[in-house]
Amino acid sequence: MVRINLLPWREQRREERRKRFWGAMAGVVLAAVAITLLINEYIGAAMDRQIGRNAYIQREIDQLDAQISQLGELRSQRQQLLERMQVIQGLQVNRSVNGHLFDQLVRTLPEGVYFSSVSKVGKTLSISGTAESNNRISELMRGLEASPWFAVPNLIEVKSAGTREVAQASTFKLTVRQSPSSAAGQAQ
Repeated sequence: MVRINLLPWREQRREERRKRFWGAMAGVVLAAVAITLLINEYIGAAMDRQIGRNAYIQREIDQLDAQISQLGELRSQRQQLLERMQVIQGLQVNRSVNGHLFDQLVRTLPEGVYFSSVSKVGKTLSISGTAESNNRISELMRGLEASPWFAVPNLIEVKSAGTREVAQASTFKLTVRQSPSSAAGQAQ
């Protein structure tokens, strides 16, 4: 006996293929969604790590900026200290110079000459005083010029100041420069 299958087998096969197709499509869509979610999660984690790194770098930059500002303050303090040290060294070098200058003034002062004022501005001494005669003033200037502590004596003014005791008395004003070799010799 011959068996004839009257069932719609082709339709069943088509239906099975359609179910398999939609099942595969659902699987692919689910896989794509899962992969997309995984990639999104990975990118989010990478961005969080990078944001953390950027925040760390920014904190370090802020610390370095603070240190740089402190470095500028330290440089200015260092410069002030160097200037103070130079002033102190200058004072140390010139500490005994004024004593030597006064000693040399006394040594070059001839008899009959009297100083009324001595002032020093920089390396120039201004001297005013009274002398018994103009020869005494000339003697004073020669003595200043011969001294190793003085150079270039310059007579500014001589006025007659004759009194009853001394008829030829004169007042004078002169300047004299401190010799550069005297300060250098003293520094050594």
